[in-house]
Amino acid sequence: MKVNIGSTDRAIRILIAIVLGVLIYTNVVTGTLAVVLGIVGAVFVLTSLVSFCPLYRIFGMSTCKRA
Repeated sequence: MKVNIGSTDRAIRILIAIVLGVLIYTNVVTGTLAVVLGIVGAVFVLTSLVSFCPLYRIFGMSTCKRA
């Protein structure tokens, strides 16, 4: 896997995942939407940790300055 997520993109993804987690934890979002947003948040955290986004690869994008 070639790195295709830059540091700013990683920070934004983590921030969004935290916001989604707080919304779910405080029951602002519930039900099926909470499950879907929880999965999205988990994917954001995972892709941030490995610095690779499969969708970026498919569309030929990269936010990493080194790539």
